[in-house]
Amino acid sequence: MKGRPLKLLSALKRTAVVGAVMLAAAATLQPVATAAAGAAPPVVGGTRAAQGEFPFMVRLSMGCGGSLLTQQIVLTAAHCVNGSGNNTSITATAGVVDLQSTSAIKVKSTKVLQAPGYNGTGKDWALIKLASPINRATLNIADTNAYDSGTFTVAGWGSAREGGAQQRYLLKAQVPFVSDASCGQSYPGLVDEEEICAGYTQGGVDTCQGDSGGPMFRRDNNNEWIQVGIVSWGQGCARPNYPGVYAEVSHFAADIRAAAATL
Repeated sequence: MKGRPLKLLSALKRTAVVGAVMLAAAATLQPVATAAAGAAPPVVGGTRAAQGEFPFMVRLSMGCGGSLLTQQIVLTAAHCVNGSGNNTSITATAGVVDLQSTSAIKVKSTKVLQAPGYNGTGKDWALIKLASPINRATLNIADTNAYDSGTFTVAGWGSAREGGAQQRYLLKAQVPFVSDASCGQSYPGLVDEEEICAGYTQGGVDTCQGDSGGPMFRRDNNNEWIQVGIVSWGQGCARPNYPGVYAEVSHFAADIRAAAATL
C-alpha cells in the first residue's frame, strides 16, 4: 500500500514507512503463485534496471526511495520522514542497482525538511540533505504540468508483489497516465491539484511496498529525464481499477526549489 489511513495496508505504509512500488522482476524476484502445479511462475510487470541506467536513484535506509534533486539533496515523500530538523539517522545508498554491491555509495543525512503543512493528505514531498555530495547525475523536476501525461517510468527496490519482500536489485516499469476524473472514481479522496495517477485498468504493473518517495519520470522535449511524480499511495499493488497515486511534482516545484535553497 502507498496510502492513507482509510486505505488497505495504509498503516503499513504510514507507520512503518514502507509505502510503494510493485515493479516486476526477473528470476531473482519472489513469484506470484500460479494456479497450475509446475507452471512457470508469472512476474508482475517490470524488468531489472541496468547499472547506470538511472543514476539519480537513491535508496533510503528507512525503506523508501528517492531521487537526487542535487548531488547533496534527496527528494522523497513526506510520509517517509518524521518531521523536519537535524537528522543523522538516515543512510542514502546510490550509484548501484545492486544494494549489496561493494561499489555502493553510502552517505548519512544531516537534515530533513518535510513539506510544510503536511498532515497525511496531499503535500507528500520531503527533502533530505546529505553529509556529502553524491557524484552522480541529478533528476530535474517538472516546473509545469506539460509533462503530466503520456507514459511514465517508475523504478525502485520495493516489493515485486503485494505483501512481498523488498528487493536487492533496482526494478523498473512503465505506467500510463490516468486522468483525475478516472482516478477519482477509484479514490474519492484524491487531491486533484496535488496528486497525479498512473497505472493500467487491468492492473498488473504498479508501485508497491518499499518504494514510497521514489520518482515517476519521463522524457522532456530535450529527451532528458524529468520527474513528474513522487510515489505516494494506492489501494494494494497492481490491482485492477486501482492505479498508483503520486505527488504531482509540478504543483510543488517552486516550493521544493525554495525549500532546497534553505538547506
